[in-house]
Amino acid sequence: MYEEFFADRLSELRTEKNVSAREMSLAIGQNASYINRIENRKSFPSMQLFFYICEYLEITPQDFFSTVDADSCENRELPQPLHRLTEAQWDLLSQLIESFFEEKNCASEKTQLHHKE
Repeated sequence: MYEEFFADRLSELRTEKNVSAREMSLAIGQNASYINRIENRKSFPSMQLFFYICEYLEITPQDFFSTVDADSCENRELPQPLHRLTEAQWDLLSQLIESFFEEKNCASEKTQLHHKE
């Protein structure tokens, strides 16, 4: 499982950087087929070589394993003013947000009922 993820992620990041497997292999001091062997699930890098790979790709190890899009809601930081909210204000804000989802669910259920008729 991890080998598949690793191979696919390496291929994805290398392709984004627009470099060949051969070029990358040589750049990190390995034989010309090294990256190709990893991407084809025939080899797995040592921890040291993993760090070299990350350095070459100009990413952190955390970035390598993170598949969350940088612009997704899950990866956004809270706007600065929200850090100053009191506990009571957080509770109110949480209730308001929950009501949005409840309304969305109700609207979704109504739409489904309407389509069934």
